Amino acid sequence: MNETLKIIKNRRSTRVFSSEKIKDVELQAIIEAGLYSPSAVNQQSWHFTAVQNKELLDRLSNDTKEVGIIFAPQELKEMLKNEKYHVFYNAPTAIIVSGDKKSIMPEIDCAAATENMLIAAESLGIGACWIGMVNFVFMSEKCAAYAKELGIPEDFKPYYAIALGYKKRKILNALPRRENTVNYIK
Repeated sequence: MNETLKIIKNRRSTRVFSSEKIKDVELQAIIEAGLYSPSAVNQQSWHFTAVQNKELLDRLSNDTKEVGIIFAPQELKEMLKNEKYHVFYNAPTAIIVSGDKKSIMPEIDCAAATENMLIAAESLGIGACWIGMVNFVFMSEKCAAYAKELGIPEDFKPYYAIALGYKKRKILNALPRRENTVNYIK
């Protein structure tokens, strides 16, 4: 099987990380994969903020949980109320993915960049998890202060985050794929 397809099939969301930070060269490679993502009209409307400051990640997690309890669908509220739950799963690194609100399709551009970075992380043997829940804190009054602290450019909206770190355990088995999700018309 083609190596790229193998990596895509083997990628799993990692939620248990070693406390060791990933190497700078690995972080740069992952970010570069995001920079080479497709985007609407090639606007490349994303901005990435790499965070390796535990105190900041913990604050972001706590504030996301606090605000998320208000905005989250019911099925997520119990998880957010759990004291032990950490939005970034205690990963030593996170990348906040923001999009230029003036561009054509910033959320889609950011989603493509996020997926590229997840696949790049897997190719390097690094665990990663797509974190959409961080968006809750960026829908609150805390958004402006965090945007400033994170160096997010004006007119950019944070959409996603990626938790990154070395895997504490490897997940091998993929859940079965749903059936009847493809039509072929020839």
